Order: sequence, then structure tokens, then C-alpha cells
Amino acid sequence: MRELVYYVAVSLDGYIAAPDHTFDAFPVEGDHIDMILRDYTDTLPGVGLQALGLTADNSRFDTVLMGRHTYSAGLSAGVDDPYPHLRQFVFTRSRATDASSIPDHITLTDEDPLAVARRLKAETSGSGIWVCGGGQFAGVLLDEIDRLILKVNPLAFGSGIPLFGGRAYDARQFTLVASTPYASGVVINEYTRA
Repeated sequence: MRELVYYVAVSLDGYIAAPDHTFDAFPVEGDHIDMILRDYTDTLPGVGLQALGLTADNSRFDTVLMGRHTYSAGLSAGVDDPYPHLRQFVFTRSRATDASSIPDHITLTDEDPLAVARRLKAETSGSGIWVCGGGQFAGVLLDEIDRLILKVNPLAFGSGIPLFGGRAYDARQFTLVASTPYASGVVINEYTRA
């Protein structure tokens, strides 16, 4: 069975983006970036891979799930195919109005995210399934998430988009299995479902 993994940057106070939905306050330099480039290459957008001369081998992830708002974040920069090396699913509540702006090879769906996640997890081959965001979308998928990989950044937003979109959850659902601090102040915490 494949794992559903929520891999995301988060502030000390539990937000994945600021109140204005931006996330550019998260540090993009430091020793934690070397780890991301080495161990999480599959999560780099296609334009980033090209600019850095890297190739994703899909050993960690071969599929990405995201909400429509997360997908739309790249459109203002002209990126309509954020992860061409991954099988991409974009979830929307208004499929008919969104379909024209998304390339054909990206699956745009208004299907229940839990049903899709369960179906993908049951596949007999492939690597991990990455929940890219956003917070509300991750909150919908919370009961199917097998692993959390949180890049905890040394800043506080005060408010913004919560890690699970404001959905209440019991932290005891997950067990800390690794915690790696970096000189940049970022700490990577990894949890598995208890």
C-alpha cells in the first residue's frame, strides 16, 4: 500500500501561509535547502528543476494532490504545469469553470478527495503520494494521511492558513519518528500515524 504524505513548510505557530496567502517569508537559503535538493527533489517544481539542472527520479513521490488554490499559486508566474514529472491531481468544487485553464494531462476533479486518496493508496505499484496543500484540503484528507513531514520555520505569522485548515485533530494520532534541526533554524519533524 502506498503512503499518503503531507510534506509542507509551516510556521512555529502552525500556519502554512500568511493571512494574505503568501509564503515567501519562509527562508529559501540555508543548510536545510541542501537537504531538500538532495532528499526531496521530487517536490521541486519543474521550473526549479530545470533552473538548477536537477532531475526528479520519483523515488519519494510519483503523485501529487493539491487543492485548486494551491495549483493557482503558480498561474500568476505563468506556470500551469507545476510538477510535470509527477502525476498531478487538482481538486476543485467548480470543475466546469476551471477545466479550460489546466493542461489535459493534469487530472482536474470534483470527486471526493478521500475516495481518490484511498484509491491511489491501494495501487500496487508506485512510490509515495504527496499532499502539496493547502491547509483546508489537508484537513479533508487528515484521516488518510500516513506521514507528516513538517518543515518548521523559525517565524510566526500570527494568523493565516492553518496546517489543517482549522480542522481540530488529536496530535496523538501521530508519533514523532525523526526530528532534524538545521543551522538555518528550520527543523524537519517527521511523524507517522500512530
